[in-house]
Amino acid sequence: MYKRILVPTDGSERSIKAVEGAAKFAKPLGAALIVMTVVEPYSYTNLAEYRPESIEQYDERVTEEALDRLEEARKTCEALGVDAKTVMTKSFSPAEAVVEQAEKNDCDIIFMASHGRKGIAAVLLGSETQKVLTHSQIPVMVFR
Repeated sequence: MYKRILVPTDGSERSIKAVEGAAKFAKPLGAALIVMTVVEPYSYTNLAEYRPESIEQYDERVTEEALDRLEEARKTCEALGVDAKTVMTKSFSPAEAVVEQAEKNDCDIIFMASHGRKGIAAVLLGSETQKVLTHSQIPVMVFR
């Protein structure tokens, strides 16, 4: 049925629960799990503004945070008896990065958390999950 499952994580409690749910989903299927995280590149648009850190410091900090997120997710999977490949990518659009990684890794499903925003917050902030649902060519399982 499903052989390769992509699971994005942003380090939030909901996305860690989704990683756990994906591992539990993948285990009886014998599916491979690919856990990914997206790092936002340094924004050059406001270089005139005061920046408390250099581009190099920013890259180092966000890369370290991303690697920590991925390691936490990998350990969660390992504790449930599921091996997971981890991927970090840079993009200004997390949804586009998720869809691209699903294609690149030949995944047959994306398993991701819903952050559960409602009302005006959902309208104003948008939803990366909604964007993935809209643009993905493969099934997307939304974990709540």
